[in-house]
Amino acid sequence: MDSTTNSQRRPFSIKLWPPSESTRLALVQRLRNNLTSNSVFTQKYGSLNKEEAEENAKKIEDVAFNTANEQYDREPDGDGGAAVQLYAKECSKLLLEVLKRGPAGKEKEELTFEKDASSETFFDISKGQRAFIEAEEAENLLRPLKEPGNCYTKICFSNRSFGLGAAHVAEPILVSLKNQLKEADLSDFIAGRPEAEALEIMNIFSAALEGSVLKSLNLSNNALGEKGVRAFGSLFKSQNCLEELYLMNDGISEEAARAVCELIPSTKNLKVLHFHNNMTGNEGAFAISDVVKRSPLLEDFRCSSTRVGSKGGVALSEALKSCTRIKKLDLRDNMFGVEAGVALSKALSKHLNLVEVYLSYLNLEDEGAIAVVNALKESAPSLEVLEMAGNDITADAAPSIAACIAAKQHLTKLNLAENELKDEGTIQISKALEEGHTLLREVDMSTNFIRRAGARNLAQVVFWKPGFTLLNINGNIISDDGIDEVKEIFKKSPDMLGSLDENDPEGVDDDEESGEGEANEDELESKMKNLEVSLEE
Repeated sequence: MDSTTNSQRRPFSIKLWPPSESTRLALVQRLRNNLTSNSVFTQKYGSLNKEEAEENAKKIEDVAFNTANEQYDREPDGDGGAAVQLYAKECSKLLLEVLKRGPAGKEKEELTFEKDASSETFFDISKGQRAFIEAEEAENLLRPLKEPGNCYTKICFSNRSFGLGAAHVAEPILVSLKNQLKEADLSDFIAGRPEAEALEIMNIFSAALEGSVLKSLNLSNNALGEKGVRAFGSLFKSQNCLEELYLMNDGISEEAARAVCELIPSTKNLKVLHFHNNMTGNEGAFAISDVVKRSPLLEDFRCSSTRVGSKGGVALSEALKSCTRIKKLDLRDNMFGVEAGVALSKALSKHLNLVEVYLSYLNLEDEGAIAVVNALKESAPSLEVLEMAGNDITADAAPSIAACIAAKQHLTKLNLAENELKDEGTIQISKALEEGHTLLREVDMSTNFIRRAGARNLAQVVFWKPGFTLLNINGNIISDDGIDEVKEIFKKSPDMLGSLDENDPEGVDDDEESGEGEANEDELESKMKNLEVSLEE
């Protein structure tokens, strides 16, 4: 399966971070008002004049934004909700600090904010545009790491391509830090370098960090291949306490995967393992499976877009049986097929802690999909995200999917796009969502041959969910009247309805080719109204 094609067709999702410039300016205005207006705090500590309030409001927002942005950088696959919460929390905390200081007196001193612990320990040169870095610039950029008594425990050299001179500048610095470092992000740090130079640079960094006791190591976006993996051999071999390992978009082939398995001495503490967007294939999946088997504490496993077929999928599924603590599982965009889907279902039945499951574009078909959702129905009581887009799922699998969904009252996001559920399957799934599901935020049923009845039913159900944010039913065959009905349902909150630009009311499905069509929609809907979604097998 071509990963580029699939990445282009992946569904739209809302990102809560970063805030727009207008949002940030509005927050500065509110902070300024809080510093000048009459309140319990200003009565107690005193209010600031307009100039002081303006200056401090900008500082508060800027510090809070940077702190929250660091949080978001640590969780780039999230929707930004955690960063937004931290943003608000930091603004409140810093606002109170400024109020407690009170207005500046005759001896006005510059107001400063205590740095958050994470900012004191995290050294990051990744901001700004991607760029090459040579010796002179490296001397300037890395100077804070040479300061005696610094407390840096995490470094991020991502987004800057180190030349050989810059690597030699970094080498003694990394050696001096190795006993205090806990996290090293060396993702995308040799981009555009000739292979021979890149390998030499990787050897320098590997030797410099050898013997460090890292909890997190990120080598993503470096086109490592087997040679690159082995260039980091001395670092890998010295790591016995790794909790997080990221090898995404690294050209991890069959041979490179075997090298990873061979070089890492212990994964007993590993909680996060990401292999996204590599050319691993079945043989490489066997090696990754060995790593997974040796990782009993694994909580977050990503092996998406890795060209793994049926045999590799079965091997990974078997390995996952031993990882009963998994909370997040992402196997998207592989070629598992039915057999691997059934094998995966047996592993999922053991995973009671699952919160997020991403199984889109796996060629599961009805048989594999039914096996998976039947397993999830009996496990994963706190499931929040279920994605099974692009699996050739038809309405025949809808009763099983609906029963699973009905049991998952913590569900926040459901993605069944690019299947063939049609009106019949869509109405059954809508029925499953009727009762409860108060946390539901997003539903994607785009490109499913849905017509007017299915679209109307789904819209009527999700619109009334208290925290709902987005319904995507684009790419279907909804009539113009059906589109008008859906828009009428969402007229008070149009932003909750995704684009319908790619809907094709003239499109046909198998029923229409057989002489059935929208004329039968009302009959279908009436039959489905009394549908009971059973939680029993």
